[in-house]
Amino acid sequence: MVSIRVPKSQRAKRELLKHAPKLVETGKKTLILHGTKTSAVLNSVLSDIYHLKRDNAVKYTKKNDNIRPFESGGESSLEFFSLKTDCSLIVYGSHSKKRPNNLVLGRTYDHHIYDLVEVGVENYRSMESFVYDKKLAPKLGSKPFFAFIGEHFESVEELKHLKEVLLDLFRGEVVENLNLAGVDRIYVCTAISPTTVYMMHCALRLKRSGTSIPRMELVEVGPSMDLVVRRHRLPVESLKKEAMKTADHAKKMKNVTKDPVHGKLGKVYMPDQQVGKLVLSNDVKGLKRERREAKKNKEHSKKQKVNPE
Repeated sequence: MVSIRVPKSQRAKRELLKHAPKLVETGKKTLILHGTKTSAVLNSVLSDIYHLKRDNAVKYTKKNDNIRPFESGGESSLEFFSLKTDCSLIVYGSHSKKRPNNLVLGRTYDHHIYDLVEVGVENYRSMESFVYDKKLAPKLGSKPFFAFIGEHFESVEELKHLKEVLLDLFRGEVVENLNLAGVDRIYVCTAISPTTVYMMHCALRLKRSGTSIPRMELVEVGPSMDLVVRRHRLPVESLKKEAMKTADHAKKMKNVTKDPVHGKLGKVYMPDQQVGKLVLSNDVKGLKRERREAKKNKEHSKKQKVNPE
């Protein structure tokens, strides 16, 4: 029987609470890994992705020999690193003669592989190759726009899947309210063919337009690349159903609490019953003793009056 280790310090308890499921999840962290062999292009791609997500990403530079994402049993190392770093998004790069400049984008649920998309990187331009005013560089933690151009994103299953993964990878934390000044970048993805997507990263320049809505100009800041879809694996239906569950936001009930031992507890408030003013009938059994005592007292008082001392 496997023993359960209970945290002994408050710091360990806080760390466990961070990993525990939450009603409203925080932003997803990204894990960036290198395969057995990588090329200079792929190293630059992984570095640029880490630079774009450095506020919420973990990068390992050591080579990993036993990771085979699409093979049975080859994904156990990915799940282990996902659990170790508490990351739900995975970017894995490898290079071989059969699949050059190979990039695997994946998502996990409960630290198990949820789905995978394998793409090849072509026509890559790094962030360092672009010349622009550095004042326009997107700020760390800012929210991006996304533009998906082309009908293939709606008709081709592989590009539909790639669109979902890219949105999860680069959108950052989900927020309800957004300041327009905090949106300073855009990812433009154009479907060139049913298997190829041209992706570029641009900064937004806001200019006066004479109205309340400013005019926007795009300045390419990199990186840019062609993503050629090679393989993809959709989530298992049972796992997808479990991952799509949402918590019921029940209305808060007044004077109702939940206790881990006694369960659901409630408080009932009753007005003053004014028991002293209630009219009681003569048939109440509880009054028989009082009647007998009152009768004895009456007879005793009569005897005292009849036989005075």
